[in-house]
Amino acid sequence: MLFKRENYLSKIRGFYDATDIIKVITGIRRCGKSSLMQLIQEELLERNISPTNIININLDKLEFINVKNKEDLIEVLNEYRKIKGVKYLFIDEIQNVKDFEIVLNAFREENDFSIFITGSNSYLLSGELITKLTGRYIEFEIYPLTFEEYVAMKKFYNIDVDSNHLFELINYLKDGGFPRNIFLNDEDKRMYVIELVKEILFKDVYKRVKVKNRDIFDIVLKYMINNYGLPLSIPRIVTGLKQGGYNLKEETVAKYIRTLIDAKVLYECQRFDLNSHKSLQGERKYYLADLSFSFYTNPNSKINYGPALENILFMYLKSKKYDAYIGKIGKLECDFILKDSYLKYSYLQVSYTIMQ
Repeated sequence: MLFKRENYLSKIRGFYDATDIIKVITGIRRCGKSSLMQLIQEELLERNISPTNIININLDKLEFINVKNKEDLIEVLNEYRKIKGVKYLFIDEIQNVKDFEIVLNAFREENDFSIFITGSNSYLLSGELITKLTGRYIEFEIYPLTFEEYVAMKKFYNIDVDSNHLFELINYLKDGGFPRNIFLNDEDKRMYVIELVKEILFKDVYKRVKVKNRDIFDIVLKYMINNYGLPLSIPRIVTGLKQGGYNLKEETVAKYIRTLIDAKVLYECQRFDLNSHKSLQGERKYYLADLSFSFYTNPNSKINYGPALENILFMYLKSKKYDAYIGKIGKLECDFILKDSYLKYSYLQVSYTIMQ
């Protein structure tokens, strides 16, 4: 049985039968995209949709590993066109196929395919896809488990949850929110996260972006992981690296950071001036997609509750579709200013305790 992530399912359900809109499910690797697609398929079966009309293609699996270009994909999908009624098409890791957007658009035009696709990086929604499918797709970004989901998932699988919520929060800060982690012991968790970082770098960075010196790129990655949640600017990062003996140009550092954001390892939080209602250039904060990157790539690191709590709150806000900024009101600051779709503002201050 799969744990239902209702926060995301509730957002997608209204589009299950939409044959004119491609449902794009994005998120960092191993955050639960494939499981979410399985849950959608289970809900379709509960609605008495015929299993024949539910088509599941995982391009990472051996059966489809040779599907590399649009001709290969068309050949696979043509087999299903003869099925009567709406076909619910699920394709995992669609970015493995060159020119996939041309094929998706053609099958969308047939009006009897409800298409769901997943991808692990921002390149999925760049270039040709945006050009060819503008207004014809909707993105649902999935994130690692929030603390609420982490506790609920452990209970769902009968894994012990500490009765002291503070202790359980500490467990979450160290374990992170990758769903697979809750089934592993501490040493295996560290190995799992280290291998996940390697997988992300190989599949979502080195294969897609020209990185002249991978060792230097890894140093920038480690610097960003070690300084998550701190106010940073590109010149400040360059200075910090120079103090460590690494002389890099600002444009190189900016490119590497953008690459990590595109791979969904980092998320950027800009400063916001409430008086002018404008985003401010310069310093900003970078948060990790998951705190396990910090604790399992630096096993001796202690919990710094300030940035750690900010990080889990920022990612929670992302999962709830809030726009979050570093707050600035004149000379005063608060941790986050939130803006909703009605341009209403909320203010959040993060603290481990408010006791004196």
